[in-house]
Amino acid sequence: KVVKIPVRKGDRLSSGDIVVVLEAMKMQSNYKVTSDCTVRDILVNEEDSVNANQVLIVLDIIKED
Repeated sequence: KVVKIPVRKGDRLSSGDIVVVLEAMKMQSNYKVTSDCTVRDILVNEEDSVNANQVLIVLDIIKED
């Protein structure tokens, strides 16, 4: 189940930022990004039940030149 989505479409995220909080079997897990990116789209809402391998959020990686 999606507990919290602390980001919005268009947000710029840095490596280590939390992008979504999920709950499974009464345990909450924070999912973080591993590189700088922007949020392109959010495909779920808070309180939604989700399946394994379901895409929750679409991110665009920021490539520094």
